[in-house]
Amino acid sequence: MPRTGAPAPPWQSLPADLADALAPAVPDVVERIIRTVPEQIPAYAAAREGGYGKKIAFGVRTAFGQLLSLPGTSRRTLNPETRDLMASLGAGEFREGRTMDHLLGAYRLAARIAFRELSEECARQGMAMGVVVDLGESIWAYIDELSAVSAQAYAAEQSARAGALERHRAELAAALVNGTAGPAELERLALVADWPVPERLSVVVLPAEAHPAVRARLAQRGLLLERGGETVLLAPPPRSPAARRRLLDDLAGTGAVVGPAVIPSRVPASHRVARALAAQRPGLPGVAEGEAILVEEHLGAVVLGAAPEVLGQLADRVLAPLDGLTDGKRQTMEATLAAWLRHWGQRAPMAHELSVHPQTVGYRVGRLRELFGDVLEDPDARFDLELALRGRAVVTGGL
Repeated sequence: MPRTGAPAPPWQSLPADLADALAPAVPDVVERIIRTVPEQIPAYAAAREGGYGKKIAFGVRTAFGQLLSLPGTSRRTLNPETRDLMASLGAGEFREGRTMDHLLGAYRLAARIAFRELSEECARQGMAMGVVVDLGESIWAYIDELSAVSAQAYAAEQSARAGALERHRAELAAALVNGTAGPAELERLALVADWPVPERLSVVVLPAEAHPAVRARLAQRGLLLERGGETVLLAPPPRSPAARRRLLDDLAGTGAVVGPAVIPSRVPASHRVARALAAQRPGLPGVAEGEAILVEEHLGAVVLGAAPEVLGQLADRVLAPLDGLTDGKRQTMEATLAAWLRHWGQRAPMAHELSVHPQTVGYRVGRLRELFGDVLEDPDARFDLELALRGRAVVTGGL
């Protein structure tokens, strides 16, 4: 029964015996709908045969039967059987790979055919024009309800499919990053995830708190995996400088690190390298906060950060002459020594880097010579000193 205060449905005004009067014309109308829809909507041409085609034909007959049960009553538009069937058709549209527009177009086409044929039958039987008008209004109200039920089911199926696909893709991404799956298992995971694994992959590491809009853009590029306080993107590597620029633009402000492009079996190694460089960001010269960076442009920092304990032992040994200084003096002399090594002892560029007068540079270099002696003249010793200082900068973010 309709809700209290709700307007009467248009079919309530139709004669109660209208279905009986129209019964002789109904089979031809139904068959014409079943035949015409695939002719005028090409997406249904292939569905005419097979199980789904039979389901559509059954749906047309069932829907028509429900429509003709309404004249002269205040019944709800759809009974439970018809509602379930229309929902099934809507969900089936998504599974069959068609858009909802195809089904809505089929409903509208069926409504036009039904109204034209049935109104002509009403005219042949001499029915009043008011009956024809109410019949047309009833048909379109009925089609609106069918469309709403099917569209809702289509959306629900689409959402469920998207959720399942997202889970499958996360499983594939985890298998690639962990390196736990063999070729056969990767092929299976790629199949259910509907994501063919390319010959080479780039691994991008960024903080888990990346903005949802950024994650949405990245999801269009490849596989996303949320784990351990980070977000990992697996995507085909950029094939040109312009494509690389677009990738970095998409990652702007996220602090992302793009690992080297590798074959699928080497994804775990690329992931480790990208994570290592991400941990060293504070010590990277010329890298702005939040800037996306490429591992290939910072390989030296990766090498220096690969064995911090060894670098620490080296620094303790070669920088021992500075041990007797206060913390402030030691920092000053380490910065001066690093500048001296970088600029081959040239005072002007050293003074510019250290923001001091060249005479101050001269005094500090003299003090370094007092502390280190002939070590500063030994190329191997200078290499060890620069390695120790650069390694400390990578690990601590200094210098």
